Amino acid sequence: MSKSDRWLLPDGVEELLPPQAWSAESLRRKLLDLYRLWGYELISPPLIEYLESLLTGTGNDLDLQTFKVTDQLTGRLMGVRADITPQAARIDAHCWKKKGVSRLCYADSVLHTTPENQMTGRSPIQVGCELFGSRSLASDIEIIRLMIETIAMTGSEQLHLDLSHVGLFKGLIADIDISADNEKLLTDAVRRKSLPDVSALLAEMQIDASAAERLKSLPGLIGGIEILDTAQDLFADANEAATSAIAELKEICQHIAAMYPNLSISIDLADLRGYHYHTGLVFTGYVKGCGRVLAKGGRYDAIGQVFGRARAATGFSCDLKSLVEIANVEEIPRAIYAPAASDAELIKTVASLRITERVIQGFEDDKVTPAELGCDRVLVKTDSGWVVEAI
Repeated sequence: MSKSDRWLLPDGVEELLPPQAWSAESLRRKLLDLYRLWGYELISPPLIEYLESLLTGTGNDLDLQTFKVTDQLTGRLMGVRADITPQAARIDAHCWKKKGVSRLCYADSVLHTTPENQMTGRSPIQVGCELFGSRSLASDIEIIRLMIETIAMTGSEQLHLDLSHVGLFKGLIADIDISADNEKLLTDAVRRKSLPDVSALLAEMQIDASAAERLKSLPGLIGGIEILDTAQDLFADANEAATSAIAELKEICQHIAAMYPNLSISIDLADLRGYHYHTGLVFTGYVKGCGRVLAKGGRYDAIGQVFGRARAATGFSCDLKSLVEIANVEEIPRAIYAPAASDAELIKTVASLRITERVIQGFEDDKVTPAELGCDRVLVKTDSGWVVEAI
């Protein structure tokens, strides 16, 4: 790299500059205040820890997204976190063993080896909530509501919620003889909604005709809440795991629709995102006019088992930077300009004003005008002392 290029950042690694950095911090504070009011406790895990802990129960996707380094003290492999959720599970299971339900929230940086998609970077600020210790649908509903409230904090309207349930697919394949390799291929084909690939795989595996037809129907089960009625009829004779997944989705949709009558809700029963990680409900949040996922989450029971405490768990997360991009940004308040002086009365006046006002004090060698500094008022010395006057 030449000297002229030393200022360049790695591809996909962004920094927040004024005024966007203030916008991000303002939104972060509002979100953490929101979570606190719902009873969530703030955690701030380390940016780096041993790899075994970071990748517990998360599958191959997170492994590929994690930067790895060698600890010079122990020689063990460490990772720079790509997701805070496993750290929250470790804290709940081993470090903060609260009895009953525990609610944790966070807002910290993570790092990805590659962008999740063409519209995201590699250094998100991950904001989210995790709820441990409850398998109830009420806990899933609470997390979905918090995700909706999080996106709504941007001031955006026309929010959209997309729901699925990996328990349906897992239930459908539970009764067929399928190898681990074929399960992986079938999962990928269903997730891509490639009916020709799904059909070819099922024919090759010589799956029972009725079971094959149920699996082939998944890529087409996309639409509004009414899709769940269709699915309930199609899978009426499936096993309990599959039918329970549909029933859970219907109940959740009814509750969310009642609480948010203006919310757009869709169903995608072929959404197998995080199939080897999630154990039940999965969901994503969007805003009309924004072409990317703004928040996502789901149920991931028993992730804490490896830490010695298997717990029911559900949660969501989002990228603060993405939220700021769509937020109705508040204007930075104008400031009061204080001249360069060591006058004791001026120092006292500035200190008093700074309790509620933004005050910028100049320097003798600073040639920038107060207006250029963002000031619309100035401190002027009068016979009665220092007073604020409009510029």
